[in-house]
Amino acid sequence: MDLTGKLLISMPGMGDPRFERSVVYLCAHSPEGAMGLIVNKPAHDLSFSHLLSQLGVRQSLGGSEIRVHFGGPVEHGRGFVLHSDDYPGGEATLHVDARFAMTATMDILQAIAAGDGPERSLLALGYAGWGPGQLESEILRNGWLTADASPDLVFSPDDPGKWEGALKSLGVDPVSLSGAAGRA
Repeated sequence: MDLTGKLLISMPGMGDPRFERSVVYLCAHSPEGAMGLIVNKPAHDLSFSHLLSQLGVRQSLGGSEIRVHFGGPVEHGRGFVLHSDDYPGGEATLHVDARFAMTATMDILQAIAAGDGPERSLLALGYAGWGPGQLESEILRNGWLTADASPDLVFSPDDPGKWEGALKSLGVDPVSLSGAAGRA
């Protein structure tokens, strides 16, 4: 099972408060593990402009202001830009599929600040990571649902509505969810 490019939608009974009502975009998934970015938890105390200032990057008048998110509990001090695949990025860019890419270098921050970045993007501080078999085990224990990733949902400014929107993309009413897994 390769879930690269899919969404993980946390279930009510997950048990880890860091992932409560989370939507995670999976940038990579293989037998060696998985890596993803939470796309619906904004970092309320940090703006892109403030971050650029801390990094010594000057923002031009035509530069973009993108949202900063809590990307996950691993490496909080490291930034990852999830973006549309229209930004070349070179070797530093992971092209996940024809719609999504991820870049974790200063070049993309400078490009966005200058107004030359990708059409759609969000910045995530930290990431969510799983070791070999860990994510599959969490899915089997009813911790996550999986869904196709839509750029409109992932890059939507409605962060609070993404969890419900992801569930609705599967035809699931959030009110009907249970945290308990069953066996037939």
